[in-house]
Amino acid sequence: MPGVVAEHGGAKKKKRKVVESELDATRRSKTRRLEKIETCFVGTEEEILLLESQILQSRKHYNSIATLLRHVQTGNGQDNASITAAVALCRVFCRLMAVGSLSKSRGAPESEITIVQWLRGQFEAYKQTLLDLVSTTEPTISSTALTLLMRLLKGETESLDQASEDIWHNGTIKRIVSRLVAADTAGSITEEFVEKYLQPFDDVRYHAFACLNDLLAGSTSEDVVDNVISMMAILDIDLERKESFDNFFVEKTKEKKHKVVSLTAHKKQAQELWLRILNGSLTKHQRKTILGLMSHQIAPWFMRIELLMDFLTDSFNAGGSIALLALSGLFHLIHEKNLDYPQFYTKLYSLLSSEILHSKHRSRFFRLLDTFLSSTHLPAGLVASFIKRLARLSLCASPSGIVVVVPWIYNLLKNHPSCTFMIHRKPEHSSYRPGEGMDDPFNMEEQDPMETHAIESSLWEIHTLQSHYHPNVATIAKITSEQFTKQAYNLEDFLDHSYSSMLTAELSKEIKKPPVIEYEIPKKIFLKHTDPAQKNSLLVSLWDFA
Repeated sequence: MPGVVAEHGGAKKKKRKVVESELDATRRSKTRRLEKIETCFVGTEEEILLLESQILQSRKHYNSIATLLRHVQTGNGQDNASITAAVALCRVFCRLMAVGSLSKSRGAPESEITIVQWLRGQFEAYKQTLLDLVSTTEPTISSTALTLLMRLLKGETESLDQASEDIWHNGTIKRIVSRLVAADTAGSITEEFVEKYLQPFDDVRYHAFACLNDLLAGSTSEDVVDNVISMMAILDIDLERKESFDNFFVEKTKEKKHKVVSLTAHKKQAQELWLRILNGSLTKHQRKTILGLMSHQIAPWFMRIELLMDFLTDSFNAGGSIALLALSGLFHLIHEKNLDYPQFYTKLYSLLSSEILHSKHRSRFFRLLDTFLSSTHLPAGLVASFIKRLARLSLCASPSGIVVVVPWIYNLLKNHPSCTFMIHRKPEHSSYRPGEGMDDPFNMEEQDPMETHAIESSLWEIHTLQSHYHPNVATIAKITSEQFTKQAYNLEDFLDHSYSSMLTAELSKEIKKPPVIEYEIPKKIFLKHTDPAQKNSLLVSLWDFA
């Protein structure tokens, strides 16, 4: 019996040795495979995921972080494997931050500090690689890199031992914002950053404003200012309806008086940012863009709205289309913010020149002008000056400009009945001479609309337009000779007329009655006939074309 037992025990030991030998062979094979992966170029997504799992399992595989990082840098995001490696590294670093592997502990040995410093170096190199990928022209790659960077920002803020404010102000968010506004291809990726992070998250927006302020405090190029303006132009927040600032990208701060949750702090950062832009050396295009955003996207951020006055006044003094856009901002401040600007209508009146009826901004100007003069509380003398000046300018305007002026004057007369006697004024002026008419008391050169004496004049210009060569102009001008029973015109029906549209309308008309034409084609029109028996044309008798 003892001999049998000994034989049975020996079999068990032999079997155990075989199993252990097989396991050792498996481990050696797996180790050799890992060593091969770590030292050679990573080629497949399966190998990348294997390296990631090994890094998370044991510290002895930390060198695989450098392997994955080299693959991301080499592939430059152009293949699926490099993108997979970038995502894998993001998961690795987020896990390392969560367990404290990137933080130095007190009393740690020198070897531990060396490991932490190396990991932080790899982490910074990884972030720099992602920042480079953000600037690429491929939307998918730049979008993925931005998402990974924001995920790292969240992990840093929640896990690292640095102060949260320091990470926000001097860390990843500042590098992201700086790269976005400095990139040549900032269009689509900037729009994504605003829509996914800047618009919805209050903490990201607050700290991004602070970073942009620091960036613009130094010397910046024209492209950087363009990108900052574009970023702020995309941002659309209704501050009047926003009740609280409590939607955070990272964990909400426990401090009730923290700046991130304060509307005043947000406005202060945005106001300072816009003032840096407005006080800089702006190009004409940048100034136009800013003036277009003034009413709805810039003015709401200002706690001291009067700070915009200098910029708007300087823009108006530049003249042309910039002055028109500046007046739009000024009117918004007067109408919505109760800002006192007594010379507004004087400046508006000075814009009425012959160029305005030939300008590409004519439609915008008349839309604004219709708004500016819509109030029934305006003095009759002021309204009469605008009516009279535009009527005078219409004498030298194109048909497409006249068909805008006449309906606009009609609507203004309907809205201000005290000016309607300008249409049929009786000749009671001292300069009236029977059979010869009278001198027009209107002073076209006067810059003050209250001193032009337009209210003492008449709209003889509109009567003159009733004999205009263009039938559409003559027809619409006759509206002032009829009773004022017609409803006000919809100005939008006339604003977009041009020579091309009016010619197309004439050519597309159905001819109900054929026009009368010459039954005999003359041989010569501009020159005299050699045959004395033939009668020369009327043109030859008036002009000499020889």
